[in-house]
Amino acid sequence: MCSVQGAIAAAETDRRDPNHDTSAGPATRPVAGPGRNGGRRTGLTRHVSLERARALLPGLGLSAAAAAVAVVAARLLGGISPLLIAILLGAAVANVRTLPAVFEPGVTVASRRLLRIGVALLGLQLLLSNVLALGWGTLAVVAAVVGLGIAGSMVLGRLLGIGWTQRLLIACSFSICGAAAAAAVDGVVNARKRELVTTVALVVVFGTVMIPALPAAAAALGLDSTQAGMWAGAAIHEVAQVVAAGGALDAGSSAAAVGGGALAIAVTVKLARVALLAPVVAWIGVASRRRTAAPTQTKRPPLVPLFLIGFLACVAVRATGVLGPAWLDAARVTQTALLTAAMFALGTGVRLSVLRGVGWRPFALAAGSTILVVAIALTGVLLVG
Repeated sequence: MCSVQGAIAAAETDRRDPNHDTSAGPATRPVAGPGRNGGRRTGLTRHVSLERARALLPGLGLSAAAAAVAVVAARLLGGISPLLIAILLGAAVANVRTLPAVFEPGVTVASRRLLRIGVALLGLQLLLSNVLALGWGTLAVVAAVVGLGIAGSMVLGRLLGIGWTQRLLIACSFSICGAAAAAAVDGVVNARKRELVTTVALVVVFGTVMIPALPAAAAALGLDSTQAGMWAGAAIHEVAQVVAAGGALDAGSSAAAVGGGALAIAVTVKLARVALLAPVVAWIGVASRRRTAAPTQTKRPPLVPLFLIGFLACVAVRATGVLGPAWLDAARVTQTALLTAAMFALGTGVRLSVLRGVGWRPFALAAGSTILVVAIALTGVLLVG
């Protein structure tokens, strides 16, 4: 327990370093001005707000432009997630040259605020009736993947000597829903920026490898359409990566003895994993608050972050059926745009020098977590059949 408290306290302290600063500079400092009626104070506050907004524009504009490029490139290439292209584009920009300081405030906001709004909108993709229609057997497989995946990854990470927050980010992102889960967990444990960026980079690397690898493995094992789709949805990290793998399963059905319809099953199973994001993060939030309750000088993590409440609200709205197909399509496009811009912003933090400094342990944990989740998912699929 003491070691866990120490790890959380260290993560909290590290939020004060420059790499974790999300402010836009001096313009964000509180302004105190004289005046009995507060008139001057109000005027100065508005001026500060305008200055801060102007400071954010270059970075937000760059992230939006990169997102547009990634979306267009994904359509031209076909079968590649714009999120993957965006993070690779951001990493390329960061490693070719240092990003000018004028872009950093907006890029920082994009990497955190836009990512969390995108996670909230992900709830509109989740139709609970479709998830429940999978049956108790499939839902048990999903629960096993998430529960055992997180527990096993945490144990492996401890054996590798990885800090609590880093292994928690990797465990949850690889067991639930990739970068969105990493962002959600970061919202309640306040991990280091480098830990979050490392986790997202690992999700991209290992999840991308699984896009061609899992359909090939499904063909070699002789899985049918339902089994292959279930395996993809239960094992692959990102929703976009699941879509790509499901499409590959359907496209290769004639040659790979895997029937059509795997994509729909894969996405539904994946969204069942997404449905567990809220309770898992809420539990982590409660546990983190208990562990950080003693040091009064340390900012306690939120019990339930606002964007997670937004996620649940979106799930509830989708369940009512008030949103028609046009609204859902618009929400999906908006969510993709926000997450793509956020992935570019996170990608700008993926510097080779930083990753080399991280060492081999996070990569070993990511590989172990991937193997663990894939094995649990395959075992469950074969048992449920």
